[in-house]
Amino acid sequence: MKKLINHPDDVVTEALAGMALAHPGLRVDVANRVVYRRAAPVRGKVGLVSGGGSGHEPLHGGFVGHGMLDAACPGEVFTSPVPDQVVEATKGVDGGAGVLHVVKNYTGDVLNFQMAAELCAEEGVEVASVLVDDDVAVTDSLHTAGRRGTGATVFAEKIAGALAEAGAPLAEVVKAGEEVVARSRSFGVALTPCTVPAAGRPTFALEPDEVELGIGIHGEPGRARAAAAPARELARVAMEAVHTDMPLSGDVLVMVNGMGGTPLAELYIVFAEVAAFLREKGAAPARSLVGNYVTSLDMQGFSVTVCRLTDELTALWDAPVDTPALRWGR
Repeated sequence: MKKLINHPDDVVTEALAGMALAHPGLRVDVANRVVYRRAAPVRGKVGLVSGGGSGHEPLHGGFVGHGMLDAACPGEVFTSPVPDQVVEATKGVDGGAGVLHVVKNYTGDVLNFQMAAELCAEEGVEVASVLVDDDVAVTDSLHTAGRRGTGATVFAEKIAGALAEAGAPLAEVVKAGEEVVARSRSFGVALTPCTVPAAGRPTFALEPDEVELGIGIHGEPGRARAAAAPARELARVAMEAVHTDMPLSGDVLVMVNGMGGTPLAELYIVFAEVAAFLREKGAAPARSLVGNYVTSLDMQGFSVTVCRLTDELTALWDAPVDTPALRWGR
């Protein structure tokens, strides 16, 4: 294993320390492992908190800031944050208007955020949650009951965050987040496995001429193994899976996401194939992201996330955002 680390046990804390130095707009509590926007809590504003295992950067800490999250809780690599972290973050962003938890559908995340919400409620903090379960590849997996939460997490954090920034009440922010999830689908493809620092070996075995169709962001198995194929064919497999589950038409928001080890040039090739597929189905990529947003350490591969837009969702997506990983309009 060759990685730019000092010791496997220190990856998360040392990464948080570096993040704090690199982004003065954030306030990083390294001891409690919480990343805050520097202005938190914002009085009278709904606070947004999300989190999950480390190793998916920039998710979630890279999306903390104006117009998106107020705090993020990173767990150990591929491990859910503990309830105490979530409680600390929730109380730290409570500006009196309630707090929304954006939770990916993995058993540990769901249970720990739920426990934290109950503890916060006992202290008088109003907490609501939006569950993200956009991955169409499998219904149940090693880590979930139901569909896994993947790329739509970014969309939900951005759109709900924009509405919260505008001063909307908690119920409206929740509704917007739920609408985004309901209108979004994802599918991922892995060319290689990833290596967790503490394990020191690949998370699964994949032959040089094989790909995993429907991979999870922790290396969970997908729908099938298949022979390696050109980008056009792999993009079509992903898009057919999305389109079959949620027929595509009209304006859509599209994210072609790198899994951590994929060159940007290759992601643009995939995006061109995705755009061609959308045109074929009578849909148009009105808004797009191409790059690393929800990664799986050093895995090579990609995922595609598509959200069917409305005029309101488009306006909220376009609203100003200022975070380490997304920034426009300010």
